[in-house]
Amino acid sequence: MTTRTARPGAGSTRAQSARPAGGACAILVTVHLTAPSLEDGLGHIRSSPTDVGRLELIVRRPAVDEREVLDQGELHLTEGLVGDTWRVRGSGRTPDGSAHPDMQLNVINARLSGLIAIDPDRRALAGDQLHIDLDLSRDNLPPGTRLGLGEAVIEVTEQPHTGCAKFRRRFGADALRFVNSPIGRELRLRGLNAKVVVAGTIRQGDEVRKLPA
Repeated sequence: MTTRTARPGAGSTRAQSARPAGGACAILVTVHLTAPSLEDGLGHIRSSPTDVGRLELIVRRPAVDEREVLDQGELHLTEGLVGDTWRVRGSGRTPDGSAHPDMQLNVINARLSGLIAIDPDRRALAGDQLHIDLDLSRDNLPPGTRLGLGEAVIEVTEQPHTGCAKFRRRFGADALRFVNSPIGRELRLRGLNAKVVVAGTIRQGDEVRKLPA
């Protein structure tokens, strides 16, 4: 299994270097898409497949603000993505602060993550474990919908997935407003939460199938 690590501190910017006269230090500038550029990409996102898509990225979070991009991963009924920190992170949505069983996996539309990241190497910084080329809208994938990928099956849950301060810092204020807008929420541009219902191996490039109700 191959992993490639992305760290938000070092890999979170699409940097432009400029060295002023007189030997001053290089200046690094973070580039984020503006609202018009994000809206220009909406048509491509809307054309995502509805029934059969593709698993484009598997991302494991071994520690806070660390990412490992996997060629292959294991989905487990009680651990989620094996090696990920979902269970130890806990949740503010449970009475005792333990991990929420309906938030094992964060799933994001691969076209959206590619758009906001600009540089493909930054897509993993979104923090979602599964980047899927599939229409994630509530109309297409209502809670309870099951998706088959590789040997595993996951189920879309009711728990909402919304943008936060870290998302704004990594991809910009316009991107945060974009995913949290009415159309962003309708299409679930920030992604959705899911849980594992059939354990198994998944691989980058696997077909993702919407299963019959």
